[in-house]
Amino acid sequence: MRLTVFWNNMHEQFGAAYADSLARDYVIEGLGSRTVHQALADGVAAKQVWRAVCEAFDLPLSVR
Repeated sequence: MRLTVFWNNMHEQFGAAYADSLARDYVIEGLGSRTVHQALADGVAAKQVWRAVCEAFDLPLSVR
């Protein structure tokens, strides 16, 4: 998954403002207790980050 697709998914699911805030501030246990920004900066694949976000926020299977 490309980063542009990842961010498009985030914005579609959470809205642009909340997606950016969530990515910066919300610590996700499935990412090793890191935020989205931290995980991406540490080299975690965007697809893996997206899956962790989907699981953490119980998003429907249709968007996973």
